[in-house]
Amino acid sequence: MEQVTDRRRIDQRALAAMTVSMLLWASAFVSIRVSAEHYTPGALALGRLLTASLALGCVFLLQRGKWPDRRAWPGILTSGVMWFGVYMVALNWAEQIVDAGTAALVVNVGPLIIALLSGWFLKEGFPAPLLIGIAVSFAGAGVVALSVSGDGPSSLGGVALCLVAALGYGIGVVAQKPALRYASPAQVTTLGCAVGAVACLPFGGQLVTGLAEAPPSATVNLVYLGLFPTALAFSTWAYALARTPAGRLGATTYVVPVFVVLISWAALGEVPGPVTMLGGAICLAGVAVSRLAGLRRTPAPAPTPEPAEPGEPAEPAEPRTGSVPEPELVAEPGAGPNVAPSTTPPGPETHTTAPD
Repeated sequence: MEQVTDRRRIDQRALAAMTVSMLLWASAFVSIRVSAEHYTPGALALGRLLTASLALGCVFLLQRGKWPDRRAWPGILTSGVMWFGVYMVALNWAEQIVDAGTAALVVNVGPLIIALLSGWFLKEGFPAPLLIGIAVSFAGAGVVALSVSGDGPSSLGGVALCLVAALGYGIGVVAQKPALRYASPAQVTTLGCAVGAVACLPFGGQLVTGLAEAPPSATVNLVYLGLFPTALAFSTWAYALARTPAGRLGATTYVVPVFVVLISWAALGEVPGPVTMLGGAICLAGVAVSRLAGLRRTPAPAPTPEPAEPGEPAEPAEPRTGSVPEPELVAEPGAGPNVAPSTTPPGPETHTTAPD
């Protein structure tokens, strides 16, 4: 009973972290549209990443963060380049061509990529509720995007850039998941953001020009993108990812178009119509269905053949790297190289996480 209670507490915290990420990422779609007039795609990405890296780096140093285990670096480097770098530049560029609603829809093919890559590389499988939920949510996101983007044509180039962003996002998430076995969410997010900033350094000249010529409101917007949709939202995402299968977590991002509509309504005066509200309801229904992928397997949390530690056969498998199992909360940024947030927490989803 105590194990079930702990699991529910972890799920509730992961859900809260996901909600924060979804809200902030939705606001980023609107902020990017506003900033795109004054900054080039690469300059906006670099400014956003430098701001986030500075904020995360200060927190990391204040908490005496340590260098992660070398086994985490392939995932950190890949997610840093693909998600923090490629994704942000491609999305910024796309939103100079297409509206926020269309961008939110097309980028949300990312969860499909995540589910497919996670099922293949992370061995999370392809449970029917997950696949059904993805299909339902994708349909809902399509309804939302069509309802808010009818006034602006979507060029083929803009859609292609959104697809590039979705690919970078999908690869980045799948690369992050195994890295979280050997490093804390704070380590993965901070260093991944720094890697992305380094990858975007060729746009430094454009950033300097943009800072000199852009109005103060655009620069404030850039700082907001770095502090909140990047530093905070990516940290809460990593926290949730450490406790949730990547495919199932990726499906929750289908609610982002709904939040985009609501934020656009509040910030830009765009009032959602009935069709938009219907699409939002479909998105949420799909997310609810996708979460059944873990709930349906609750009665059978059988331990894997590999025991976590000698003398503890009742515990679910821990990473065979010898990492110290986390009792409940996220590992502190200063944790040792093998102390990492558990990707195989006790409970119903242990068998769906990445293999050790």
